[in-house]
Amino acid sequence: MTKASRYFLLFVLAITVVMSGCSGVSTVPQTTSATYPVVAISDIHFNPLDDPTLYPALAAAPASQWESIFQNAQSLSNKPPSAWGSDTNYPSLVLALAGVKQNLGASPVVLFSGDMLGHYLPELFCYSYSNLTPPPPPALPTTCPALNAAGTAAMQQFIDKTVTFVSMQIRAAVGNVPVMFVPGNIDTYSVYGAGPDASFLSDNANTFFTQLLNGSADQAAFQNTFTTIGSYSAQPLGSKLLVVALDSNPFAVATPAPPLDPYSELTWLDSQLAAAESAGQKVWLIMHVPPGANTTETAQTAAKAGTPTQTSDSEVAMMWQPQYQIEFMQILAKYPGLISMAVTGHTHMDEFRVLPTGDVMFGIPGISPCFGNNPAFKIFTIAQDTLMPMDYQSINYGLGVSPAPAQFSSLYTFSTAYGATANTSLQSSSQQLYPQLTPTGAGTPDFINYYDSGNPSLIPGLNIPWNMATPVNWPLYACGISQMDTQDYVDCVNTY
Repeated sequence: MTKASRYFLLFVLAITVVMSGCSGVSTVPQTTSATYPVVAISDIHFNPLDDPTLYPALAAAPASQWESIFQNAQSLSNKPPSAWGSDTNYPSLVLALAGVKQNLGASPVVLFSGDMLGHYLPELFCYSYSNLTPPPPPALPTTCPALNAAGTAAMQQFIDKTVTFVSMQIRAAVGNVPVMFVPGNIDTYSVYGAGPDASFLSDNANTFFTQLLNGSADQAAFQNTFTTIGSYSAQPLGSKLLVVALDSNPFAVATPAPPLDPYSELTWLDSQLAAAESAGQKVWLIMHVPPGANTTETAQTAAKAGTPTQTSDSEVAMMWQPQYQIEFMQILAKYPGLISMAVTGHTHMDEFRVLPTGDVMFGIPGISPCFGNNPAFKIFTIAQDTLMPMDYQSINYGLGVSPAPAQFSSLYTFSTAYGATANTSLQSSSQQLYPQLTPTGAGTPDFINYYDSGNPSLIPGLNIPWNMATPVNWPLYACGISQMDTQDYVDCVNTY
């Protein structure tokens, strides 16, 4: 997609046009002594101003006191988790992190592929700071009332405290386990969610290093790259594995002026992969925005045009600007077999993408249900010898289920759902699955159901599914799995 805030706005506006108005205990995957689990989360999008009446107390208190403010708020005493179409409120955050803690098992590291902050948090702050009422749902506060220098500083301080609070909550849930975090495009001071700039990164680097990484990287090296390009590398599991956290936000389409230099990002990535190959290491790559097509925005455009199974060069939406995607693919092609796992976020959906290099990127579903997805995360089963994922389990929370579930629970396991061959890497199993995901393929209904982490509900007043992927527009989604280039994607869709 372009950027999540634009995606979110388009999604809600599309709804507005029509409706004028936004159980059991789960277990980690079965493992043997040759495997271990790794928890992966994404797109928390915590909104501390979900209840704007808490603004004065939150603005006046340090982040260390926010938990007691939320817990003592009468407005939250019986408040349910966030509904579809909205970001994560405090009850949802507590529920999600309890699910992570419950399913952590022996996971030696947690992967977090970005977007800690809620959509439009700078804008929401501006309204509260200026004592103004933001527009009611489904409208969005896409503009920020003018702030003077003191107001801007207060906004940045509030966002920093939100980062600290969420980081502390994550640390409390996972104990001493390192959390490998990469910034999302909404992790920023900007009212235009194009990703963090050097100021945001510098202001929050110490929080990310101490609270999330938990000191599992060289601090000087981390500070040097994270504060300048938003990226870093670490070896939290020993010298055989290099975790590369790449800030892919500057590559995104519709970024008017990237806050960081995309080519510096790519040059740094090349150097990290070269060093890992020379050292005989494997690499886990974490990014926020994946390459390829923005399938949902493309599907929305096709639906409005009345051609839900067709698209064109002028209508298709892509995640990245082409020049950066081309160079990225060229870099990966230089190191075949080096990347043993790659995870992304941003779309909030449960998906995977097969790159031209043969590498497979696994999309981590979002904790925030703002795009109509159920909150969810994944637990990968990692082979100790190859450092490759062999399977994963999806853990979700069923919004809309009555009575409301008390906790997150298992939705499905990849190998069981799709009949993957035993002892085959998840990368190979995904490559084998993709050609079978045809309109009449046995696994396609399950893939569509799991795409939004199991939300079968209809949008109130519209009688259409929250899940944008359907059997009708399936070509737009199926081709997005393997066709990364714009023209290849268009050709695939139109000849599906």
